Amino acid sequence: QGRMWAYTVGFTVLPHVGGFLGWLINRKEIPVWYEKLKKPSWCPPRKIFPVAWTVLYTGMGYASYLIWNDLGGCSSKAAIPLGLYGAQLALNWAWPPFFFGARNLKMALIDILCLDCLAIGTICSWYHINKVATLLMVPYLGWLAMATCLTIRIWKDNPEQKTGKSE
Repeated sequence: QGRMWAYTVGFTVLPHVGGFLGWLINRKEIPVWYEKLKKPSWCPPRKIFPVAWTVLYTGMGYASYLIWNDLGGCSSKAAIPLGLYGAQLALNWAWPPFFFGARNLKMALIDILCLDCLAIGTICSWYHINKVATLLMVPYLGWLAMATCLTIRIWKDNPEQKTGKSE
């Protein structure tokens, strides 16, 4: 029983690790560079992002625990559903370094488009395993849709920024 608690916490906290590191590494670029970008009127306020990501990472982390638990841990049955989840999480964590760190809007756009595909694949692979886990991923998919549209608009509206940091 105590061991399952540790797994639950571990899976739930894991997405936050990359999210926090991404913020920590790129936090100085936000007021310096991001604020100067042309953004659409529907862009969420900056203070919404940490709240949204905390909720989304918690939901997706717990959902991954449910899938892992239902499939009996790291079994062969878990390889594809959790592999898709891990791959989309890696792309999720890669987006801030592309966008904020390298200021490479094109790479950030490619990353998030691939992320969208992997997130959809994850949800599809989870559907017959655990409906609650699947539903926990729906808000994330909605946020990704908004983030993808936002990335596209920023990429299109800031042509001088498309290629990355300038010296």
